[in-house]
Amino acid sequence: MSQAVTPIDAGSRLERRERGVERVVNLVPYVGLVLSAMLSWAMATFWPDAPQAPLPGTFALAALTAAWMLWFVTLHPAWEHRTALMRVYFLGLIAMIGLLVVRAPIYGFFAFTGYLHAVYALRGRLRLAGVGLTAAFAALSQVGGVTTLHTRTGVMIYLVVIAFNAGVAGTMVFFSSVTMEQSERRKRMIAELAEANAKLEAAIAENAGLHAQLLAQAREAGVLDERARMARELHDTIAQGLTGIVTQLEAARQVPQQRQRHLDTAVELARQSLSEARRSVRNLRPEPLDEMSLPDALADVARRWSDLNALTAQVTTTGTARPMHPEIEGTLLRTAQEALANVAKHAAASRVGLTLSYMEDQVTLDVRDDGKGFDPAAVPEPAGGHGFGLTGMRQRLDRVAGRLEIESEPGSGTAVSASVPAVPAGGLA
Repeated sequence: MSQAVTPIDAGSRLERRERGVERVVNLVPYVGLVLSAMLSWAMATFWPDAPQAPLPGTFALAALTAAWMLWFVTLHPAWEHRTALMRVYFLGLIAMIGLLVVRAPIYGFFAFTGYLHAVYALRGRLRLAGVGLTAAFAALSQVGGVTTLHTRTGVMIYLVVIAFNAGVAGTMVFFSSVTMEQSERRKRMIAELAEANAKLEAAIAENAGLHAQLLAQAREAGVLDERARMARELHDTIAQGLTGIVTQLEAARQVPQQRQRHLDTAVELARQSLSEARRSVRNLRPEPLDEMSLPDALADVARRWSDLNALTAQVTTTGTARPMHPEIEGTLLRTAQEALANVAKHAAASRVGLTLSYMEDQVTLDVRDDGKGFDPAAVPEPAGGHGFGLTGMRQRLDRVAGRLEIESEPGSGTAVSASVPAVPAGGLA
């Protein structure tokens, strides 16, 4: 299976290849210089009549040339970007190449270094000038040295060799320059892609953090709303029931003849209060989610609703289902229950479908029916902003930074879409 190559990986490979080429280019001039020195010694030893200056001065000049390259190139590679300094370096190098070739033509094996370092040290048209100077000294080596320039024929041959060398080297330098420019553009593009990827990852991480922070704030607000709702519910049900029980017990004590009736009424009120207390506890978290996943719980709710209303509700799950934060799952399930309740009460539908969609950054629940529909803008707000139906669903979703959208019109059915952040289980402290 192939693996995707990221901009960082591509940039690393390109840098490794370029470092390998640089090592070869940095080493080859020294090899050429050493080889030329060995050949000049061999010629002085075995062919003493060969045209070349005394070896001690030539060897000293070769050592100076090696030190020149070592200082400016090998030991200080960062100087490559100092344009003026590199011009000074190349002028010194080409002068030494010329002196070596004049003293011993065999140093033509080293003269090609001028081509390499013209590309390395010079920019623009100066590269062509550097190539021309190098071609002149390389041609001098190839024709046998300055002794061959004493005749017109020798000069003509020398000029032809210069032209040939300059043409070939100039072409190579041109393509080398184009390659270097393309390499620089690739480097910049890879760096820009890497920077863009880093910004994108940071934005994704920041977005996830904002989602979590928003959900935490919404949860805190929801806790306050839930406390207020529970307080109202306790006052309206359990507290009133307990008040009724106290009243019946006091009546039983004051009117002994009707004691049994008052006691029976008190027992019935106690049972009702206990039932209301259990119902309030169950409402804190949907019971099906205690035993099954959200898709299974949604399917169970749809099945029970279908059995009760003699109308099949189809459930579809898309994406990769994964555990979400309990408040996220509870909100979606309560929204589905409320939406189905609205269908049963008002829609007169023949088909109902629920779609649960898991996406990267959100989870959506869509409930669609083909019923009689309505005008969402004409639905009145309940007194005090509280109540059930659409307002209740919207308030529930607001608590978890969710969003509710309604699409409907008379005679065209209704689509309810609930979207919540995809906060995984354990995603919030």
